[in-house]
Amino acid sequence: MSPRAPDDARRQFLLRVLRIGAASAGTIGLGAFLGGRSRRPEEGAATGLGRDHAVAANAALPEMVVAQGPSPQLLVQKAIDDIGGMSRFVSAADTVLIKPNIAWDRSAEEAATTNPDVVAELVRLCLAAGARSVIVTDVSCNDAESCFARSGIADAARRAGAEVVLPDTRHMRQVDLKGGTLGVWPVLEPFLDATKVINVPIAKHHSLTGVTLGMKNWYGIIGGNRSRLHQRIHESIVDLAAFARPTLTVLDANRVLMRNGPTGGGVDNVEQRNTVIVSTDQVAVDAYAAKAWWNLDVPRLRFLQLAEERGLGRTDFASLRTHVLQV
Repeated sequence: MSPRAPDDARRQFLLRVLRIGAASAGTIGLGAFLGGRSRRPEEGAATGLGRDHAVAANAALPEMVVAQGPSPQLLVQKAIDDIGGMSRFVSAADTVLIKPNIAWDRSAEEAATTNPDVVAELVRLCLAAGARSVIVTDVSCNDAESCFARSGIADAARRAGAEVVLPDTRHMRQVDLKGGTLGVWPVLEPFLDATKVINVPIAKHHSLTGVTLGMKNWYGIIGGNRSRLHQRIHESIVDLAAFARPTLTVLDANRVLMRNGPTGGGVDNVEQRNTVIVSTDQVAVDAYAAKAWWNLDVPRLRFLQLAEERGLGRTDFASLRTHVLQV
């Protein structure tokens, strides 16, 4: 790409990266660093509510890394290393909460839950960075014990050194989320106690919102009757994203549930994409993946519009400093 390439060319380049996948990635110049042609982030754009787990921006580092290759563990390692290393985000004083999607009683191959190898590698990296403790948890939709076991996440996370917390009413605390739609709601206590939060969704189709990616994954930090939220689902997603404000978003797209989400239920709904996207901008990750794999633009995803209006990130994913890696 020319240094003077317009933003639209950058956008098309990034979309091609995800659409053609790792197998053909070399043909479009993987390893490209697009950051030198990105706009600088706008400081102080966020409007203030909720818990902010972000670390300071670093203009010398990418804001998003797209890693593609056959090994989920290696994708996580390389992407985290490229965005500054886990020690940029986690220190010895930190209690880190890792929030995968463990909502459904499905196997990893059905792609309704986060890849356990991705979760385990993040646990190892956090502990290697000196984290005081690492907790892996989620508020499941199906029976939690079954979801945690069948997904493979409980076993993988424990073997990597994490404490795995199954959701229970005794782990909930009533919190005023101060959202436009969400007020006082039961929130999973480990999330409230964490000093750093890493959101680890899996890329999926969703029957109501079109997609479920990073911001929709925050439904899993609350209890109560979540089906009530479907009446104002876009506003609810943004209220939760404003409350959560993660340290990092790590989108697992090793397998992508392209249809019949969010529950799936058969491998014929799944496409192998061999991709992990890591970013400090939770809005940009969602906008990028939604456009690349489901051809959903921002006007069709109201939660993205609302999130940008609230100052939670940028829907113009091509404006981020981005690295693309073939691993």
